[in-house]
Amino acid sequence: MPVKMELNKNAKNGMKPVKIYTRDIDHTAMSQLKNLSQLPFIHSHIAAMPDVHAGTGATVGSVIPTKQAIIPAAVGVDIGCGMNAVRLSIKAYQLPNNLKQVRNEIERVVPVGNRAHKMISVREKSLRKLQAGMDTLFDKHPTLLKMMKKPRQTWAQQLGTLGSGNHFIELCIDENQDVWFMLHSGSRGIGNSIGRYFIQKAKKDMQGHMHNLPDRDLSYFSEGCDNFDDYIDALEWAQDYAYYNRAEMMDMVIRAVKPLLPPFQVTREAINCHHNYVQKEVHFGEKIYVTRKGAISAHEGELGIIPGSMGARSFIVRGKGNPDSFCSCSHGAGRKMTRTAARKIFRRKDMEAQTRGIECRKDSGVIDEIPAAYKDINEVMQNQTDLVEIVHQLKQLICIKG
Repeated sequence: MPVKMELNKNAKNGMKPVKIYTRDIDHTAMSQLKNLSQLPFIHSHIAAMPDVHAGTGATVGSVIPTKQAIIPAAVGVDIGCGMNAVRLSIKAYQLPNNLKQVRNEIERVVPVGNRAHKMISVREKSLRKLQAGMDTLFDKHPTLLKMMKKPRQTWAQQLGTLGSGNHFIELCIDENQDVWFMLHSGSRGIGNSIGRYFIQKAKKDMQGHMHNLPDRDLSYFSEGCDNFDDYIDALEWAQDYAYYNRAEMMDMVIRAVKPLLPPFQVTREAINCHHNYVQKEVHFGEKIYVTRKGAISAHEGELGIIPGSMGARSFIVRGKGNPDSFCSCSHGAGRKMTRTAARKIFRRKDMEAQTRGIECRKDSGVIDEIPAAYKDINEVMQNQTDLVEIVHQLKQLICIKG
């Protein structure tokens, strides 16, 4: 399907076009995209994915190409948040009839919500790769130390933990009845602290220039300044942390369930991909910074993961390398109502009905994650047929939320 809407197509006042891959977009998200389009360092245009919705700082589901500048609030505080999925060598019919024990064992081994490991228990290889960068970051920015309780210990104990909100671990089956594990998480507390720290630094740096910004949350660092270089270093470290966090969790999940399932091997890792990050890429003839705020990379042939809600299908996809989307696609279904609205509208009986047949929490603590609070994932996928092709469709049997 082609681009559904285009803002500022013939604008002559310096505003860049915005190409939107859906007509299902709320007023606040539209305003945020218009604000972004006014920034002088936007390259070519902005792309908004089919799951686009209003976010904090910038629109979720947006791809923001910038020249010689980065907007910390556009990246946000869950730096490197993303997905990991692996396929197992067993079939659906080999799974236990009752999956509650499998769910309980995963929840026992992987800390969820605000929990962390009681001791540093992840693989030393991951810790060694992260330790040096973390020490450098804290040494250069001692104020960052004050933003976390026991920061030098906390980041290590949270490596291999899920977090809360829309983060999840799922056991799924695909159209061939193959079994998969899939999970969604990011850079945990340390990523949050890094994000908040540099968002405030950007606002402080731009105190004398706020009148030039359509929104103070769009405060940015310009290439060449000290804070720009420091932010890039911190960003890359947090993105690495998120990658290792997902890898550690997946390893823990597989080891936890092995005694409960028939003998199996991991036959395929679909991908371990970020959907909230910055990467330097070449588009339309120039090397630029691409901020994917709730979007994944979909270069030609590249595999990615697009999850639905906890009651809907998810998808393993292959990118088509569409240049107008900056070789990107959606990162999920996208919310159609806020968490507060979902809690006001729905009750436990609604959650039970919408997650029937899925081994998961159905209590009031997860009402804000009810499937009806999200867009229809099938419509989202239909709106991006020129961005990705579907390789596998996954349906969850277990869903663990923080």
